[in-house]
Amino acid sequence: MSEIHMNTYEGLFLFPQSATANLQAAVDHVHDILSRSGAKVLSLRKWDERRLAYEIRGNKRGVYFLVYFQCEGAKITDIERRCNLSDDLLRAMILRASHLPQEQIEAADGRSQLEDEIRMRGEEGEPKAAAETVSVRSADSEKESAPEPSANG
Repeated sequence: MSEIHMNTYEGLFLFPQSATANLQAAVDHVHDILSRSGAKVLSLRKWDERRLAYEIRGNKRGVYFLVYFQCEGAKITDIERRCNLSDDLLRAMILRASHLPQEQIEAADGRSQLEDEIRMRGEEGEPKAAAETVSVRSADSEKESAPEPSANG
């Protein structure tokens, strides 16, 4: 029986800007795609949110996630197929990264910062929703208290 050789890869996954509303779901989606093919995630971070050079499926902005992972070379086509079939992902690019030193891959890990951002966005979302509810109510109450325009003009 031959020994299975695990290669190191770099993956850049592009989600629509709407993914910022639920970053955890995007991270879980990337983990799901990779784990189904037996990949081991070494490093993951939100790379950037930026304007796209051209519109993709009606999206003008996107969120990028940079992931370093180990996987059998034969499984890469399966990962790419899953990325192409995903309705959540706009694009994915996977490159071999065996030339990168382990220290550089570990330095690129931003999972703790990403967890902090997810937690922060979750905390911001609750008060913001309450503020929106208040502003909607105040607009409705203004309509109720405003005099009706007369039909005679």
